[in-house]
Amino acid sequence: MIRVSFNDGWQFRPKVNPFAELGGHSVPYQPVTVPHDAMLGQERVAAGGGVGSENGAGAYFPGGTFEYRKTFSVPEEYRGRRIVLEFEGVYRDATVNINGDYAGQRPFGYAQFLIDADRFLRFGEDNEIRVEARSHRDSRWYTGAGIYRDTWLLVGGPVRISPDGVRVTTPDIERELAVAEVATRVENDSIAIRTVDVRTEIRDGAGTVVASDVSRITVLPGEPALCRQRLYIDDPALWGPDSPNLYAVGVTLRDGDGEVDTETVSFGIRSLRLDPRRGLRINGESVKLRGACVHHDNGVLGAATFARAEERRVEILKAAGFNAIRMSHNPMSRAMLDACDRLGVLVVDEAFDVWTSGKSEFDYSLSFPEWWERDIESMVAKDFNHPSVVLYSIGNEIPETGSAVGAAQGRALAEKVRALDGTRYVTNAVNGMLAVLADLATLREQTAATADEGAGINTLMADPGEMMNAVSSSELVSRRTAESFALLDVAGMNYAESRYALDKDLFPNRIILGTETFPTRIDGNWRLVERYGHVIGDFTWTGWDYLGEVGIGRPQYLTPDSPRPSFVAPYPYLLAGCGDIDITGHRRPASYYREIVFGLRAEPYLAVRRPQYYGQTAASTPWAWSDTVSSWTWPGFENEPIAVEVYSDADEVELFLNGRSLGRRPVGADHRFRTEFDTVHEPGELLAIAYRDGAESGRAALRSATGQALLRAEADRPVIGAADGDLAYVTLTLTDTAGTLHTGADRPVSVEVTGDGVLAGFGSADPSTEERFDAKERHTYQGRALAVIRPTGTGEIRLTAAAPGCEPAEVTVTVAAATADVTADVTVK
Repeated sequence: MIRVSFNDGWQFRPKVNPFAELGGHSVPYQPVTVPHDAMLGQERVAAGGGVGSENGAGAYFPGGTFEYRKTFSVPEEYRGRRIVLEFEGVYRDATVNINGDYAGQRPFGYAQFLIDADRFLRFGEDNEIRVEARSHRDSRWYTGAGIYRDTWLLVGGPVRISPDGVRVTTPDIERELAVAEVATRVENDSIAIRTVDVRTEIRDGAGTVVASDVSRITVLPGEPALCRQRLYIDDPALWGPDSPNLYAVGVTLRDGDGEVDTETVSFGIRSLRLDPRRGLRINGESVKLRGACVHHDNGVLGAATFARAEERRVEILKAAGFNAIRMSHNPMSRAMLDACDRLGVLVVDEAFDVWTSGKSEFDYSLSFPEWWERDIESMVAKDFNHPSVVLYSIGNEIPETGSAVGAAQGRALAEKVRALDGTRYVTNAVNGMLAVLADLATLREQTAATADEGAGINTLMADPGEMMNAVSSSELVSRRTAESFALLDVAGMNYAESRYALDKDLFPNRIILGTETFPTRIDGNWRLVERYGHVIGDFTWTGWDYLGEVGIGRPQYLTPDSPRPSFVAPYPYLLAGCGDIDITGHRRPASYYREIVFGLRAEPYLAVRRPQYYGQTAASTPWAWSDTVSSWTWPGFENEPIAVEVYSDADEVELFLNGRSLGRRPVGADHRFRTEFDTVHEPGELLAIAYRDGAESGRAALRSATGQALLRAEADRPVIGAADGDLAYVTLTLTDTAGTLHTGADRPVSVEVTGDGVLAGFGSADPSTEERFDAKERHTYQGRALAVIRPTGTGEIRLTAAAPGCEPAEVTVTVAAATADVTADVTVK
């Protein structure tokens, strides 16, 4: 079917009760281009009536119902053709009406779905589509709302290839030859028996045809048929994390009158193997998953899913040392899957956060019994041809996994996935403590008895990390989760590294993946991953910071009023604060520590604790890193005590302040890859030199910013495309004349965008703020802010930034014409 972007020409507003509107209460529509996050423009509220407004789950954004409308015309000559609308994601409880008639719905906010539109259309006339979406206390994180992913209009004849109807597998792979099996689903809505030729070509990355085939298929009216072709590729270029080679397969249907339909998809040639001795093997090589859990929001863009935003996240995550992403806790966008394919990042795609046991008042558990099979089908159809996808996860921290009925439900999900795609593996991210939550009170004595010496139950209850680990290794969890784990290919475990060694003997055929772990424990966890063949990787919570679940990773300090850390921060907290990478794409100290633990960085790394909290006792959650910034600029704290952390895998590290040695300290694996120095802040240069076997192995330095702050603007790319989904990211920084970041000189920055683009989002990584992402003025945070520009045509975009006490900064981005696509003759008004 011909695929045309349907993103332009939409209007949006909060939904108005039609009876109230008759009485004169009217809310005007605003023009928008989708993807669009309807929630991001709402005023945040401190308490009452919103999505997680009482507990900060939704970042204190209010919920609501939102409606979109669009007018478009379809030519008369399209009468008799099939016209389908595809929505990649509408959050949530979407209903679609065309020309006033109900056309379809989808409760799940993360499922792509199709609407058969042709029966509702007026050919040769204007048509109106309306989409409603709603969000209200239905999630544990910020979801956004509205049509937040791409929309498409598909046009095809009575005989056509089904949407997502070309599926490629590579069942046999050898060095000299690979088999690509192409299965094409052909539909026939005519009243006659139709016979067509299926012409298939496979092209390599250079566009050269490397295999082809022609098969004939007869399709009965109303009975889709499957054409299965085996094609043979000489000297195949394999897809893997270090060599993400892709092929394209083009399928064309032809009859005696010519071309009937065509479809092109990408795929990769790679093999997967799994066993408890060698773990996960890709193309015969064992691979340990250096994983990042990632939520779906795009920071300053909210939930709006643009292709470039997804690609940029994958680029930065891979550069930081991750080779795998677990999309948490919902199916990944097509755009991110495409980026993972191109960049060589492995994917664990996750279906659900809830089954029948709800975690929020109005969440998907209310729709799960009726819709789960269709939503699994949607996820697998989206993922099937993507070589980056190696595991499907059927759930996250599902309480039902501790019961027999829940295990039966899990088996149904796992077998549904396998029936649709037998080429990947199935996991489930199980939290042992939640699986036996109802028995937690009676488990206290058992837990206390099995806890580390000196750690009583009260201590464990005060430390959720220790508590989850202790409970997860209990006999009760072993027994109650045995069936739920046995039905999987890989036992996904959240915060349960205490089971890794235990299960090697208890369940010798069990293969384990740390599907969610505390960032502060990566050194010990990674040692276990490397030690045990049956443990195939670790996924930290989280790789990228996110909106909502506010303050779970914020630094906290012990006070008489706060003897324990709190999990929720008060308004106006906005961010979770627990990502290795902040919402602007800047790597935080935890990211560099992780890179060192992975063995991917030889240089040491310097992180300085905020001096205003010197001497105080940290009392944060286990999701929180130390309260550090990679900066030696601390105005107002001259001659004040300050603590410096140094991360390294070397034997020792020596710290110098303005040329004076502050001593050497042991570091490396035996010391958790870190050491600390207490000193007095003195502006100048802080230098760390690492030593291995007595010889220098690397160095790192921090310098104090001096003089007046300068405002700088830098785009991520000088040229972007005009196609849907491309963006320009402009980083705004305050520096001194030498380019040193001025982390102590934060101030408001205003931006103005002119030319062939508009400001799509503007913000910083400030975890607690009332400033908006759709404003043109924002304060920097630690010397940084980020502006995102969406192109509106070809030509040039100019961004001008201004800040008090600084000369204006300017950057220009060129927008190149997009490659011409095949389009249907459908006009939008």
